[in-house]
Amino acid sequence: MCWAGRMMLGTFRVLLVLVHTAAACEFGPFPYRATGIVCRMTKPAALLLNQETAQVIQAAFRNAKFPNITGERSMRLLGRVAYGLSNIQVNDLSIEQSEVELKEDDAIQIVIKNVSALFKGTLTYGYAGAWFLQLFHSVDFEIESSIDLQLNIDLLCQKEQVVPDASDCYLAFHKLTLHLQGDKQPGWLKQLFTDLISFTLKLVLKREVCKEINAVAQTLTNFILDLAASFVRDKDIIVDISLAADPVIKASYIESHHKGLVLYQNSSTVLSDSVFSPSLLTKDRMLYFWFSEHSISSLAAAAFLDGRLVLNLSGEKLQELFEMEDTEVQQKAVQMIFQGTSYNDSVAKVWSLTQPQISLQPAGTVVRSLVAVELSILPAGEEPQVSLYMEKEITVTIQATYAEKKLILQPVDSSIEIKVFKCTADPSGKDPSVQSFMQNMILVAGIPEVTSSIGSALTSLMNSKRLHLFEIINPEIITRKGYVIVQLDFGFPSHLLLNFFDKEL
Repeated sequence: MCWAGRMMLGTFRVLLVLVHTAAACEFGPFPYRATGIVCRMTKPAALLLNQETAQVIQAAFRNAKFPNITGERSMRLLGRVAYGLSNIQVNDLSIEQSEVELKEDDAIQIVIKNVSALFKGTLTYGYAGAWFLQLFHSVDFEIESSIDLQLNIDLLCQKEQVVPDASDCYLAFHKLTLHLQGDKQPGWLKQLFTDLISFTLKLVLKREVCKEINAVAQTLTNFILDLAASFVRDKDIIVDISLAADPVIKASYIESHHKGLVLYQNSSTVLSDSVFSPSLLTKDRMLYFWFSEHSISSLAAAAFLDGRLVLNLSGEKLQELFEMEDTEVQQKAVQMIFQGTSYNDSVAKVWSLTQPQISLQPAGTVVRSLVAVELSILPAGEEPQVSLYMEKEITVTIQATYAEKKLILQPVDSSIEIKVFKCTADPSGKDPSVQSFMQNMILVAGIPEVTSSIGSALTSLMNSKRLHLFEIINPEIITRKGYVIVQLDFGFPSHLLLNFFDKEL
């Protein structure tokens, strides 16, 4: 469930580590073929997420539905003793320590030590003596407990998604002390029922707590998968993040491989061989995302087909562009183009005529496209009049950074070649000043304005998916030939997990 914008999302939930690990899925002998997106979470990230494990365990204990416990036993002199524990509730839960280990090519092991819990309820008991005298009593009870909990997370593959199975769960009791009616002093009655119910109570607690932990893990995983599906979908554009190969679990990281296909209006790109290799990613940062050129290019193609590569400029923005320099040449060109009309009565439209060609290189993302610019004047009460129209082939190299919760696209190299140029004020095209001015204006101000607008639009899109709620630390976007890597550290937003428990459980 990893993808580029959410790239820093899907996955910052406490059990995200579970969704990205090994499963019994068969994808054939080529584990890195047809992979468009790779996500690697390292041991430091797993340790950070494990700090929130206490929230999951507390939720499991709090939501566990403990059944009534009944039993009976024959006792010398007393005869048959029957008992029942009802209305069992958990109070005063605390966890001393939680540890996580990545078992290479096996599973994730989580060990929670010294879980202290106070169980309260009602004890009803009765016995029949040798003279068939039956007595029944009901008292309140408290059970003080100290428990170690071990989870061995197995993962199953369902519909090319990894689903955690936390049913391999063990409880070890260090302490299980029964108090009747608040009396903390030992007595024959308390000793009798401690002996009678201890074994049964341990079995019930193990069964119900482990069942609830598994249920909470499943609920949280489904919540994460739903978030991921939402993040990689915007209207008719969808990124297929189903598994493309068996995920890998190592002692120092967990790695999942996803198709990264772009789906648009019931059509899909074709899977291509991947250039991914595990050596391309290190283990120094918490989280890594690897994106193939094919996936990035397919997204650009879908945006073009969906009519999203269009920008309208008017008013002050037009003035900023056309008055970037105060020279006689500029003033003459502006006068010819606008014919004395106010910037507020004009609008410029910029759009891509052809599907952008994307090439990922060490210098940045190279974008090539045929782009049109149309400037229209809007006389009061009249139809818009096209004052300027041009088509140009643009090649621009863009470097991307993410800072202060914003995606920043910066052009570092660009060139244009004008293919078509029409100006109403110079229909013969004999005045080269307008064309020269427009070419210079596009290079110096136009291309930066367009890339800035695209960056702002992508930031808004990612924030609409709640990316801005996460603490992303020192993110780096590194382009190489044929792929891009995003690497970062992060802080876990505990309030989001608490909100999840409040709403879902």
